[in-house]
Amino acid sequence: MAALGWLTPRRRSATARSVLAGEAAAEAARKTSQQLEVLAEAEAAEAEPEAEFPVRGDVRAAAFFDLDNTVMQGAALFHFGRGLYKRKFFQRRELARFAWQQTWFRLAGVEDPEHMQDARDSALSIVKGHRVSELMTIGEEIYDEYMADRIWPGTRALAQAHLDAGQKVWLVTAAPVETATIIARRLGLTGALGTVAESVDGVYTGKLVGEPLHGPAKAEAVRALAAAENLELSRCAAYSDSHNDIPMLSLVGHPYAINPDTKLRKYAKERDWRLRDYRTGRKAAKVGIPAAAGVGALAGGTAAAVALHRRRR
Repeated sequence: MAALGWLTPRRRSATARSVLAGEAAAEAARKTSQQLEVLAEAEAAEAEPEAEFPVRGDVRAAAFFDLDNTVMQGAALFHFGRGLYKRKFFQRRELARFAWQQTWFRLAGVEDPEHMQDARDSALSIVKGHRVSELMTIGEEIYDEYMADRIWPGTRALAQAHLDAGQKVWLVTAAPVETATIIARRLGLTGALGTVAESVDGVYTGKLVGEPLHGPAKAEAVRALAAAENLELSRCAAYSDSHNDIPMLSLVGHPYAINPDTKLRKYAKERDWRLRDYRTGRKAAKVGIPAAAGVGALAGGTAAAVALHRRRR
């Protein structure tokens, strides 16, 4: 048996065993503490909220929202034309063209330059000779009839987040400035940048002042307004659905692709821009979501999808 002694642990004194146990416990505690600290740091990093946006009280920041298919389903100009037809401003043949353009826009979700040109020319010929005040009054009625229930609740929540933070919010659209101003006022926004139709002594001439506020023209309008309002564009946000608005989106420090067309979605993902899609009720691939919009924006998008589904049925 003596030969097997090496298999038997050597007996230690009680004091030595106590010291060994204490040292082992202390070492285990130290390692456990380090592991817990690492876990706590990791959990804290995961739970850390997004930086506040919009930044409350930042008066040198503002938000710029495209209108068609970003704030509202479809195109404002087409809804306006529908309302004018109801009031016998033009004939059924012209209504059919408006309806086709609107249907194409809703299905394709993109702005076709030829359709937009045709719609603009039609609108100008229709309002020629009418007073601006008359069209403003009719525009208020048309908003209630055809536009109010087409506002995307999710996008509306994003705009409200900026307003709640004390920032100005502007619509930027190719729609007539009168129509855009009505929509902005009804939504409680600051104001609107839109296409300006020429008028003399309060009567429309059937011509434009300059060109439609579309594509690069939007970017120039935002740049000019920012200078006049003493805004810092790197602190501003812009929202749009269309790749045509990339010049405007690229101006600001916080660009958002809302209900994006295929080209804008690809462009936004490549540049790590934020994306949000309210057209289907599903959450778009998240590149980043403004914290201030939160649950309200998501709930709004779902509500819009349900309403749209019911109308289609």
